Amino acid sequence: MARPFPTDDSPAGQHLPEPGEWLGRYGDALYRYALARLRRPHEAEEAVQDTLLAALKARGQFQGRSHPRTWLMGILKRKVIDRLRAAARAAPKVDLDDLDAWFDASGHWRRSPRRWADPAAAAESSEFWRVVRGCLAKLPARMAVAFTLRTLDDCRPTEVCRELAVSPGNLWVLLHRARLRLVRCLEIRWFNAERSA
Repeated sequence: MARPFPTDDSPAGQHLPEPGEWLGRYGDALYRYALARLRRPHEAEEAVQDTLLAALKARGQFQGRSHPRTWLMGILKRKVIDRLRAAARAAPKVDLDDLDAWFDASGHWRRSPRRWADPAAAAESSEFWRVVRGCLAKLPARMAVAFTLRTLDDCRPTEVCRELAVSPGNLWVLLHRARLRLVRCLEIRWFNAERSA
């Protein structure tokens, strides 16, 4: 689930601010977006730097049809996807034959996940997102990239399949396992922690 970013007070359609102002005005929002997807602070910083350099080179193409922050976010999204693609290509293939750990022979949960008290309230919490990033970091790289591209960045399944060089069935398995592992991780690191507090 993508998180909203704070709005800038200036209206869309204005002129692009001077490049020296970009980091001060939009840097925090750009960094938060990159960190939520790349999970590593240094990778997020590099993606923001790449974005600002690309925007500097392309500033003559800004036509004022969107807000400057929206334009920069569009560039950042492409930079993040490029980094995720590179990571997916470099990551070793994941063994997709471990469903027995989660399900019995009849396809039922071996241990069903606990109910979540209030997912909407949890989604609002910055602490919750810190835990989600930590859980994503524990996933195998290809699984994390598949989940990030499909779920957080809302890429089409065909695009994710192409980037990861997997079949639609393999993508479904990667996503399914990523969700199972995230549920388990969140159950341990967030929901159990909430109950014990």
